[in-house]
Amino acid sequence: MNILIETERLILRELEYTDENDLFEMDSDPEVHLYIENNPVKSIDEVTKAIEMLKKQYAENGIARWAVVDKLTTECIGWAGIKYFREPLNNHVNFYELGYRFKRKHWGKGFATEASTAILDYGFKNLNADKIYAITDPKNVNSKRVLTKLGFDLQETFDYAGDPTDWFVLKRSSWH
Repeated sequence: MNILIETERLILRELEYTDENDLFEMDSDPEVHLYIENNPVKSIDEVTKAIEMLKKQYAENGIARWAVVDKLTTECIGWAGIKYFREPLNNHVNFYELGYRFKRKHWGKGFATEASTAILDYGFKNLNADKIYAITDPKNVNSKRVLTKLGFDLQETFDYAGDPTDWFVLKRSSWH
């Protein structure tokens, strides 16, 4: 299944092994990983394993993180998508979670909001989700701004692997 969503500036599609170099550029950047476990990748092999894991999620759940491609340049500028959690997280299980990550040179251009808007539409319409969750580091002001702009409500801050983590929810009834 190679789901394709187009927005004004972006194409969202399944991640492919041909995206390895772009993902390595993104995930080897310490600034990109500042609020996500602060553990940048050190090799293309790590990226290959991540793509393999995502391909498994596509097969098992029909959904996972997607490549975000700039229509003008055809560059894979990052990823965004919905992950299905079967394992418990913050006392929730069997739920959808929105996530996104972009190369630093593409921050502040509205790509996270644009991609996430299309993804949330997909989640509520095609996956029939009643709620979609999101998590972020409380210090990640930019990510929190994106989530708030999208209509997410902060529910609580919980302990995730020893770190405080903000837990957001967006209900289908609140989605435009």
